[in-house]
Amino acid sequence: MAGRRVLDVASGSGLVAIAAARAGAAEVLANDIDPYATAAIKANAVANDVGGVTCLPHDLLDGDGEGADVILAGDGLYEEGLAVRVLKFLTRQAARGALVLAGDPGRGHVPDGLMDRVAAYDRPHLGPADDHRERRPAVFRARRPESPLPELPRT
Repeated sequence: MAGRRVLDVASGSGLVAIAAARAGAAEVLANDIDPYATAAIKANAVANDVGGVTCLPHDLLDGDGEGADVILAGDGLYEEGLAVRVLKFLTRQAARGALVLAGDPGRGHVPDGLMDRVAAYDRPHLGPADDHRERRPAVFRARRPESPLPELPRT
């Protein structure tokens, strides 16, 4: 992260954005369309004494990723329709050369062959059963499409 421009998509509380700022990112953009999330991101950045986190409260999924070098999606794959949009966005960002990392607690919305699992964790699952179809939460890295990627469902 150090010295890079980072975009945290579906930022929620801003935890991932704050971690990126603490890791030395040159600029951190925290994106969430929920006004409560925007308020939480700002409050949490202040509470953690982290400056330089800019909130972007509009839908960025059809755009260019704000030119970020690193795109992070800590938990943006929580329902099928949204996951399709987010995965298309992440794939486009990887194709332009960004480092793209996405976390998922195992909801089953990441098609085989689209992303590489770079870490998996054995953790007890909290929340409803629909939130964890697989047994292992994971972090994925989007591939740069040098060969054809699997077709994503249409929304």
